[in-house]
Amino acid sequence: MARIPLLDQRGNLSEGQQAVFDWIVESRGKMIRPFEVLLHVPEMARPAAELGHQIRYEGSLSDHDRELAIISAAKAHRSDFEWESHIGLARAAGVSEEAIAALRAGTEVAPPDGVIVGFVFELCRDSTVSDATWSSAQDRLGLSGVVELSTLVGYYTLLAFVMNAAQAG
Repeated sequence: MARIPLLDQRGNLSEGQQAVFDWIVESRGKMIRPFEVLLHVPEMARPAAELGHQIRYEGSLSDHDRELAIISAAKAHRSDFEWESHIGLARAAGVSEEAIAALRAGTEVAPPDGVIVGFVFELCRDSTVSDATWSSAQDRLGLSGVVELSTLVGYYTLLAFVMNAAQAG
């Protein structure tokens, strides 16, 4: 049971909420659950949706690396919604069943995927990463790639926190 009513019907929304609802549907093809919560504050929902659009559709990370990072953040924050929303996308992007099984079981993911998974888990756990973790990620993704990865983790942390707080405990 949700603590926060989901705003999933356009006709029940204020003019400002409708404008954001329309933008989200246009950018993603449909309304999705985190924004059904965030629409309670449309001034925050729109910029969050714009950042998510940039990360998902215009970023430079490969589909594989992006989806691996997303399901890693979902696992780190126990966000069942994000896990279920992205596990099929991760498979389609070539994330191995071995990596998915290790994430699901909470065991170490083998290289090279372990570089991204380790970065995501360390950042989620400690709010920073060690020099060694940073260096490994930079070797794999380059400097701008690590900045993008860090931003992705922050964005999916935001969505996980919104979704986790909105659900009854």
